[in-house]
Amino acid sequence: MSRVQSIERAFSVLAALTDGPIGVTEVAGRAGLPKSTAARLLASLAAVEVVEQIPGETRWRLGPRIATLAAGIRPTRSLIALARPHLVELAAFAGEAVGLSIPDGLTVHYIDQVDGLHPVGVRDWTGTRLPMHAVSAGLVFLAHLHPTEVERLLEKPLERFTEATVTDPELIRARLRRVQLDGVAWTRDEFADGLASVAAPVTGEDGEVAAAIHVHGPSYRFPPPATEASVVERLLLTAARLSAPRDGA
Repeated sequence: MSRVQSIERAFSVLAALTDGPIGVTEVAGRAGLPKSTAARLLASLAAVEVVEQIPGETRWRLGPRIATLAAGIRPTRSLIALARPHLVELAAFAGEAVGLSIPDGLTVHYIDQVDGLHPVGVRDWTGTRLPMHAVSAGLVFLAHLHPTEVERLLEKPLERFTEATVTDPELIRARLRRVQLDGVAWTRDEFADGLASVAAPVTGEDGEVAAAIHVHGPSYRFPPPATEASVVERLLLTAARLSAPRDGA
């Protein structure tokens, strides 16, 4: 029974981390465990790369192994494992954090992130789910959804997160048309003040948008005017490399 209890406690620790990085005290609180027990379980899970501590911080997050195992449930190849080297390369080029996300209903589910090189960066969004209308990846997904699905979202009042959040249905429709033309979506200070992001779509074998890759950083320095075009170009190239060739192509 002690082994079963240990497994149950380990899963409660993993569940505590599903909404993003947190410290050991919050892990213990969410899992209903003593702090010492939570710390011991985190160390054990980190040894097998199921969780990891964010470098230079005291917060913990789900590790690459658990993400790969979860992705492996799908009959296709692991998107996270496939994308990770490309995320690392793009983060090194852009100097900012790079993330990978998938659609989950009418929300965006962030499934991986590689931090940038700057000592002052953005938080790790891995594990979080955010409304599509307020983030760059969400606008990419909306731009490629069936119009009926888009209207289903727009018929309801949209949440405003900052003064810059776009909630007017007509303005959002115009934005989505622009995303379809440009191939990328930009947001600036729309979900959080001080955060800028650009995203591009990743398509599956059926040609449908299956994921989005995005670069994001503090809006006071990203995007740099002199290199904005090159960042977009490299983002589109990375998205194309991750996209599967269409059947018969």
